[in-house]
Amino acid sequence: MTEWKLDDFDVTPEEGKDRFQDFALPLPLLRGIHELGYQFCTPIQSAVLPLSLADYDVTGQAQTGTGKTAAFLITILTHCFENPLEHTVDPGCPRALVLAPTRELALQIEGDAKALGRYMEERTLAVVGGMDLQRQKDKLHAKPVDLLVATPGRLIDFINRRDVNLRHVEILVIDEADRMLDMGFVPDVRRIVYQTPPKRKRQTLFFSATFNDDVMRLAQSWTLEPEHVAITPEQVTTDRVEQKFWLVSADRKAKKLVEFIKKTNPERMLIFANRRDQTHELYRYLTKNGIECEPLAGDVPQRKRLSTLNRFKDGSVRYIVATDVAGRGIHVDGISHVVNYDLPEDSEDYVHRIGRTGRAGAEGISISFVSEDDAFNLPELEKYLGKPIACMQPDF
Repeated sequence: MTEWKLDDFDVTPEEGKDRFQDFALPLPLLRGIHELGYQFCTPIQSAVLPLSLADYDVTGQAQTGTGKTAAFLITILTHCFENPLEHTVDPGCPRALVLAPTRELALQIEGDAKALGRYMEERTLAVVGGMDLQRQKDKLHAKPVDLLVATPGRLIDFINRRDVNLRHVEILVIDEADRMLDMGFVPDVRRIVYQTPPKRKRQTLFFSATFNDDVMRLAQSWTLEPEHVAITPEQVTTDRVEQKFWLVSADRKAKKLVEFIKKTNPERMLIFANRRDQTHELYRYLTKNGIECEPLAGDVPQRKRLSTLNRFKDGSVRYIVATDVAGRGIHVDGISHVVNYDLPEDSEDYVHRIGRTGRAGAEGISISFVSEDDAFNLPELEKYLGKPIACMQPDF
């Protein structure tokens, strides 16, 4: 087989855009990036990588779908490659740790790390709740781990059992810090952070969709003189996603959704409902009307959730009905449409939802059904987005 060379990563320079090869990344990593089809950095990657690759602490404000996961994974893989260990470490002693609030997100990060580092020797492993603990323990003990991706609760389990030692962590990543707060994980995260070396002896990358006072206090506690990078919600939601707000009475939403799907045949679509029971009810209605789809809610068994996500990624399932909790873990390129079957009560959740489409520079469409039950959420959403919302009749 012909040896892969940097010349094989032929990307014509474009003004105002950064190419990955411009950052002098390791050749095996560039090969992985190339085979994933990436050419130019997203705005947050262009802003973060010069800082993180130079070992600065970074606090980053960015929504899902902006490319932040690749930014911190590229940083970790580059650091491990350029700083090989002089001696073998014990299993369960990772060099880098990524904390994520949900199982799905942690597993997605693990998959992304393995894809980016497919030509590198660095080993990545995820430990998450809701899956077989003994099997994860066996993988931890099998051989050393360079990058450990974890949800807080499961990592605490392994720390208590002395299966994980965080004293050698060189890079700590805290992802979706605001979600950690919302889900009550901060005491666990704080305990985990204290198990790692002092912040003067590690690099910390801290990401959050919002930076309110509570998030700022966490960032100040866990980072050292960080450089702050912000990709604002307005940029994310307005530039890449066409947003539509359709006036539909509550008793006609399901029927209107079926009509829309059958007339327009969306390529790949996520449909969000606010509650588990609504998710299952809508799934049954769509199936009954000849539309193949799958549900994703907190009460769906973990094994089935992972199977559904994998089928969604490979295209064998085109439509998913999800709650916000389950939807947080869906990081799939190529989602053409997001439908807010129910308008979320929290404006931040709206941004998270529609961020599932229009990822990595692609365009997407979001459709929000506005019924008599949803209308009272509009003023806060307009305030959050910083612009008026025009509601109209469905345009099909």
